[in-house]
Amino acid sequence: MHTVVVGTSGTTAEDVIAVARGNARIELSGEALDALARARAIVDALAAKPEPVYGVSTGFGALASRHISPELRAQLQRNIVRSHAAGMGPRVEREVVRALMFLRLKTVASGHTGVRPSVAQTMADVLNAGITPVVHEYGSLGCSGDLAPLSHCALTLMGEGDAEGPDGVVRPAGELLAEAGIQPVELKEKEGLALLNGTDGMLGMLVMALADLGKLYKSADITAALTLEALLGTEKVLAPELHAIRPHPGQGASAANMAAVLKGSGLTGHFQEESAPRVQDAYSVRCAPQVAGAGRDTMAHAALVASRELASAVDNPVVLPDGRVESNGNFHGAPVAYVLDFLAIAAADLGSIAERRTDRLLDKNRSHGLPPFLADDAGVDSGLMIAQYTQAALVSEMKRLAVPASADSIPSSAMQEDHVSMGWSAARKLRTAVDNLTRIIAIELYAATRAIELRHGLTPAPASRAAIAAARAAGVEGPGPDRFLAPDLAAADAFVRSGGLVAAVEPVTGPLA
Repeated sequence: MHTVVVGTSGTTAEDVIAVARGNARIELSGEALDALARARAIVDALAAKPEPVYGVSTGFGALASRHISPELRAQLQRNIVRSHAAGMGPRVEREVVRALMFLRLKTVASGHTGVRPSVAQTMADVLNAGITPVVHEYGSLGCSGDLAPLSHCALTLMGEGDAEGPDGVVRPAGELLAEAGIQPVELKEKEGLALLNGTDGMLGMLVMALADLGKLYKSADITAALTLEALLGTEKVLAPELHAIRPHPGQGASAANMAAVLKGSGLTGHFQEESAPRVQDAYSVRCAPQVAGAGRDTMAHAALVASRELASAVDNPVVLPDGRVESNGNFHGAPVAYVLDFLAIAAADLGSIAERRTDRLLDKNRSHGLPPFLADDAGVDSGLMIAQYTQAALVSEMKRLAVPASADSIPSSAMQEDHVSMGWSAARKLRTAVDNLTRIIAIELYAATRAIELRHGLTPAPASRAAIAAARAAGVEGPGPDRFLAPDLAAADAFVRSGGLVAAVEPVTGPLA
């Protein structure tokens, strides 16, 4: 099994994916264990002093003015976890919770939190045992970190609350820990707060969304190329010299991908052979690289923000190398929240342009000779009419999901936390947007491959033929009389979601950008 070693200097997106989705085993480095011990010694020394230190010997948030006596501090740490584990709504996905816990461990291992090495080891042990705390949809405002979600995770470390076992069954966390031979933690000064105070949930969802969108943007370049082919469009607009004079990197990459897919096509460039010759393709076809490219550049910016956050130690207060324990505002989720919202906007626009291309394929007045709705016997058959309705419904939902969560703020904690990021909400809606975008691209794939096969006597590009053959092998059926359509669309969705479309094309085109 792949092993991820957690040190003091953060982690990588690849490691997050390995732990969240691949169940990679986690080990703490010797460097991390030493840093944890050094920081803990500083916290212990401060705890022994009579002067109050926030998070060590005081209450929290709006209650920070109360000095807590030594005999009540363990209770204080337990209480903050129990009281903050106040989430509601549906359960959050297992991969999100694993990413959340792993990223919290990443910050703990930095040596800036003051958590004991034994607590960090327990966090790793719980992940390695396949125990997943039950975390709920609602409860985080994305400031002071993802407090409620992280509290539900900390509750599991204490042997309280519910968690999902490696068999997928939800049971009391104490039972699961006992079966795995894991001793519940007894929290000491600062530890309860340190387990709750991070951007880990929103960051984990950002990392996974970027991985998924990376595949989807390649898939969208392929389906755009297939549609251009099916509409007998021109590939001349993809010439690299045209994109060199507007040098946005994403635009150039998308154009190059489309050109690679269309290389050797016998369907492109038939403008002058029709009764109503075209001068130009419609924007949804001609401007595909510009729209997909802008989304790619948005992803590049989001990946930069994610890399910085992955290298960060987010807690409040933090233990500094010179021994100071200082309050700060690094838990504010604004940097992550903004790019989560940016990605949802870009994804909505990519879905919108894909739907416009699909609609063009189905409209006999704009499809340049294709049958209405790509039907076998139009009138008797409805063809893909309602597939486009489904796609349009998904696009409409994408537009609603593109409304920025980070533009909102709602005060909390008696106005102590009077400006929040709503980054968790931005992440949750982005996950839905990514799911919907996958379905939208799948429907364009379904329509475009059928349309190409209806161009009798014309030979598609080798890459297009490879895509069609792989789709058919995956259960995405071709032209014919009307049939129960939902299974075909589900097969197309699974084909795109798994990366099958990209995998089918790249042996012909070479690696796509």
